[in-house]
Amino acid sequence: MNVTLITQAMAEPPCIGERVPRFQRPHASVPQFTNSPTMIVMVGLPARGKTYISKKLTRYLNWIGVPTKVFNVGQYRRDAVRTYKNFEFFRPDNEEAMKIRRACALSALKDVGTYFMLEHGQVAVFDATNTTRERREVILSYAKDNGYKVFFIESICDDPEIIAENIKQVKLSSPDYTDCDKEEAVADFLKRIECYKVTYVPLDDDKDSHLSYIKIFNVGSRYLVNRVQDHIQSRIVYYLMNIHVTPRTIYLCRHGESELNLLGRIGGDSGLSRNGSKFAAALGRYIKSQNIPDLKVWTSHMKRTIQTAEALGVPYEQWKALNEIDAGVCEELTYEEIQANYPEEFALRDQDKYRYRYPKGESYEDLVQRLEPVIMELERQENVLVTCHQAVMRCLLAYFLDKSAEELPYLKCPLHTVLKLTPVAYGCKVESVFLNVEAVNTHRGRPAGDEPMCSLVSPYRHTRAKPMASPTPTRAPRLQDLGVTSLSLQNVDIDREPEEALVTVPDHI
Repeated sequence: MNVTLITQAMAEPPCIGERVPRFQRPHASVPQFTNSPTMIVMVGLPARGKTYISKKLTRYLNWIGVPTKVFNVGQYRRDAVRTYKNFEFFRPDNEEAMKIRRACALSALKDVGTYFMLEHGQVAVFDATNTTRERREVILSYAKDNGYKVFFIESICDDPEIIAENIKQVKLSSPDYTDCDKEEAVADFLKRIECYKVTYVPLDDDKDSHLSYIKIFNVGSRYLVNRVQDHIQSRIVYYLMNIHVTPRTIYLCRHGESELNLLGRIGGDSGLSRNGSKFAAALGRYIKSQNIPDLKVWTSHMKRTIQTAEALGVPYEQWKALNEIDAGVCEELTYEEIQANYPEEFALRDQDKYRYRYPKGESYEDLVQRLEPVIMELERQENVLVTCHQAVMRCLLAYFLDKSAEELPYLKCPLHTVLKLTPVAYGCKVESVFLNVEAVNTHRGRPAGDEPMCSLVSPYRHTRAKPMASPTPTRAPRLQDLGVTSLSLQNVDIDREPEEALVTVPDHI
């Protein structure tokens, strides 16, 4: 947080409704374009799941390629006021505290502007209570002056059991209550909520009918949506109407070892090897031992996942979206054969594995778009076992673990290992279970010395959101795309020796 800004703001607190200074804008107002950045503004009393929604929504938007960041005003307050005493700080008649809270909100708004301008962000989630009409007017004025769109998400909950569970799961572990007796912490937090209730003015369906917003009642029992402005906002609404907080477990695993795995060949549609069949039987025993109520089993349309699921002895569903990444002209080739026949392609893939597309095939970026309906359905369901493929499992795992596009293609998803994912308050607990059946290693790590392209501006790297309903696939990168006649990008060189290119290729028969 910008400490200087906080100090200045505290010395001269802004009046309620005062507009935040703009960032050296040349005109009095900035036009709002179709692709203007969007501010998602949370609204609601404490312990209504606003931060949970903020983090989950941010994880989803980043996963689909929309650069998004959360700005939690509570953290700005904790940075400004190192020691929290009690609920008295949140009393609306505590003038000194109100100055600090206003200053923190203004500082967060400033950082939102910096994020949009300097970091090329597309969506900023302003995570705070924003319970007064005056505070929301400050945000709206700031957004208008800078040409940003605003979409409000109001979480309304009057179920005491849900509120109590939220306090127990999240608020008691807050830095505000470190080393504090649990009962005292709960009592203090309930008084904090009462302080907010004094001035809380919900979004009004008549007075605020010109605003864009969604109201979520009792963690999804009912929704009210008003004036969705664009595609991004419609995607946000669609996502929020699919998530739930019911406890559940998601099991991710790859198919059993296949015949082509043994040969080191990628893709294809071969059946299971002998050890692959042993794994399928072991998976059936493991799943039975878990005693999972109402378990759903999903597979791809490929033989190796179907044969794996057949051993479970339970009904399963096939998803074409779960098919392995299409390697195009490289299907059923070994890495050695790809290097020998397509050395340029092999080098380009090492340069930017996430965005690289196989000729006549797919990229990881394409795969993420293909898998979005699977993610949406996983959010709607409770207990699910997904039997899939290495690239597919990496994409799904990256969503749940909030991994970046640079990390995603190198996530380790070994054969014959089940990943048990249990969603928790602000993340996901992961348990890795190896079923004690040997298998070949199919993981090719990041090429030695290779680093993500930080200094290079690539024509197939996206820094802004693009419409996702009918996504335009990224072009297969070629040398002419990069504006060069020979390839020598960082240490990925077209003329590198095959031994150097293949150093991270796993052993195979």
